[in-house]
Amino acid sequence: MLTISTVNVNGLRAAAKKGFVEWLAATEADVVACQEVRAEPEQLPAELRAPEGWHSLHAPSSVKGRSGVSVYSRVEPEFVRIGFGEAEFEESGRYLEVHLPGVVLASLYLPSGDVGTARQDEKERFMAAFLPYLVELRGKAEAAGREVLVVGDWNIAHAEIDLKNWRTNRKNSGFLPEERAWLGRVFDEAGYVDVQRKLDPAGPGPYTWWSYRGKAFDNDSGWRIDLVCATPGIAEKCRSVVVERAADYDQRWSDHAPVTATFDVDFPG
Repeated sequence: MLTISTVNVNGLRAAAKKGFVEWLAATEADVVACQEVRAEPEQLPAELRAPEGWHSLHAPSSVKGRSGVSVYSRVEPEFVRIGFGEAEFEESGRYLEVHLPGVVLASLYLPSGDVGTARQDEKERFMAAFLPYLVELRGKAEAAGREVLVVGDWNIAHAEIDLKNWRTNRKNSGFLPEERAWLGRVFDEAGYVDVQRKLDPAGPGPYTWWSYRGKAFDNDSGWRIDLVCATPGIAEKCRSVVVERAADYDQRWSDHAPVTATFDVDFPG
């Protein structure tokens, strides 16, 4: 079996003080992908930079205190890639790819955007460049006999069942028609499978992010934006996807919850 977890930690050092270290020690995942790490590797304490029993890969942003993605793997990667070949985003801390036995796994932190601002323009440029790479990645992996998992914070809710208050968010970044259409192309044209929706096509949710404002968490007024996207071969072997939602507000160590998927494939462990 192969078990992978993905979570936007909303600042890894802050999450560590609230329970991430204990969660990492307890998880049965073979690979853990983190987003929004917001730290240089040398700024991380040893239990985060290189925890015992894990091979740790970090791709920080060139802008201090922003973005950053990491991967913790119990198996040493055969190859590591930072960025996907687009100059603007090579040092943005948004994409880290590791090649493991039989599978390529990438930790993705897609820009969040903000309508009418430069942040939304950045998001659109990222999407335009990233879709062709996803097609290329799938083709190269298939030729090498590997499957692909692109996991992380995609910052887009694809359908109405993917967020609680969809009616009031139709003009907001993360649920814009053009963003939803782009994610549809990831599935329809690039051929990736949203494994959560494959197992649970009806919804609603399960949500993976809740604002810290108001009673969003208590009312389960969230968004499903943390996705495990897989090439069809390994998607067919997905047996479960669990959103590890905290039992209550006080037990949260991020505004996102880990998403953990298990696949019925041979994997060293």
